[in-house]
Amino acid sequence: MSLNLDFSVVLERWPLFLDGAVMTLKLAFMAILIGGAIGTLCAVGRGSNNRFVAGFCTVYVETIRNTPLLVQIFLVYFGLASIGFKFSAFSVAAAALAINVGAYTAEIIRAGFESIPPSQIEAAEGLALSRFQIYWHVILLPAIEKVYPSLTSQFVLLMLASSVTSQISAEELTAVANYVQSDTYRAFETYILVALAYIGLSLVLRAVFWSLGLVLFPRRRRLGTPL
Repeated sequence: MSLNLDFSVVLERWPLFLDGAVMTLKLAFMAILIGGAIGTLCAVGRGSNNRFVAGFCTVYVETIRNTPLLVQIFLVYFGLASIGFKFSAFSVAAAALAINVGAYTAEIIRAGFESIPPSQIEAAEGLALSRFQIYWHVILLPAIEKVYPSLTSQFVLLMLASSVTSQISAEELTAVANYVQSDTYRAFETYILVALAYIGLSLVLRAVFWSLGLVLFPRRRRLGTPL
């Protein structure tokens, strides 16, 4: 059997792929912003002296990390619909992805918290810094700086995992690919192009995080290692 590849019929639909790529990036950035905030609050909550807050955050993190993303998406999508709340597929997909990445972000940031030497906190207390100043300048910012490479990798993985949202008809890149291959009967060519598109999107995200690292972490900028 000979393999007869014809990319022309697939490339004719490049506007659809472009729209799908833009939708994928929108989903990723929205989930990263919301999930990053959730993860940071959860990481702080897990170290709280309040047993209810710490327990709630622990249950949330362990539940999300031990269930498949697709199941979580279905729970949010069909769960909200069953109680009368109807949202667009994009909104549900962004919410499900944010909830998912929030749990992983919480664990990464918590690891950063644990890397801060207790003597550093004691020194800050000796300088009469307020509790907020200690948490912000001595714990949170240095912790995020230490785990920034892990965070960026997790966020890139989130963007790739957004392909699962095609199962609820979110019109991102994989959903577009499914439509194009069913219309052109050129599945191999379609998914080759989509794989290349995801590689390109990953490189774009890494470039964005590299630039952000240069801005946020002056010390890393001096060392030349923002990621």
